[in-house]
Amino acid sequence: MTVLESSAQAGGARSQGSIRRNLVVGRILAFLVALAVTLFFAFPLYWMFITAVKGDAEIFQSPPTLVPHPPIWSNFERALSQIPFWSYVKNSLLYAVLSAVGASLSASIVAYGFSKVKWPGREVVFFLVLITMLLPYQVTMIPTYLIFRSIGWTGTLLPLIVPAFLGNAYFIFLMRQFIRTLPDELSDAARIDGCNELRVFWSIILPLIRPALAVVFLNQFLNAWKDFLGPLLYLNDPSQYTLSLGLQQFQSANGQEWALLMACATVFTIPLFILFFFTQRYFVEGVTFTGIKG
Repeated sequence: MTVLESSAQAGGARSQGSIRRNLVVGRILAFLVALAVTLFFAFPLYWMFITAVKGDAEIFQSPPTLVPHPPIWSNFERALSQIPFWSYVKNSLLYAVLSAVGASLSASIVAYGFSKVKWPGREVVFFLVLITMLLPYQVTMIPTYLIFRSIGWTGTLLPLIVPAFLGNAYFIFLMRQFIRTLPDELSDAARIDGCNELRVFWSIILPLIRPALAVVFLNQFLNAWKDFLGPLLYLNDPSQYTLSLGLQQFQSANGQEWALLMACATVFTIPLFILFFFTQRYFVEGVTFTGIKG
């Protein structure tokens, strides 16, 4: 073996070792950054939880404690016993689930018409639908309220649920982007076999867009679950209050009971974690694929 060959091999070994070290350092840095971001977002949730199980004196203790001594679990029972909690949960679930179903159904149907069905003016109408995203809710809030009041829907959950069945521009856009990634040959073959558009949508398209449906369902569920302005505007009877509106009333009556307030807030967030835990796979798939084809 010549001196040049030996030098080349030694240089190659050093180069490979340097690459491995850089990869290890890069992975460590990526892990540390991910850990820091996770702690940044998780700490407020942890603080809310530990405040819920602290006594009044420990809440205002300086320096603050990161671990309650001892945890007072009865704060949850006290908090939930002071409000009709299960009535609020029932109303919130009714509002969130029905509006999520309506948003998923309407967005998928409209998006199918904008992506797989050819008709004159399709792109113009789609552009007009997108323009509606520029209008904030506060702009249309008063006219919409007057319409619902004129038909006698105020004081019910209908003004909160029915609009979800009429389509949402953002959800329609997401569904359209996802459906456009599907091959046109699938729907064309079904039409050749004699299927009408409804059958093509129901039997061919709908089973293939479950990830996008999960994204729309989850987003609408979250929006409805945490919605405060809508229930405040349309609901007058305390028996119809959603959980967000009920917690605001609880805060007004128990403004200094921070442990009880945090206990209610903790319970308020639990369904969101459960829902995301079971749907995160579809959620990630839907977010990934909705931007593949423009």
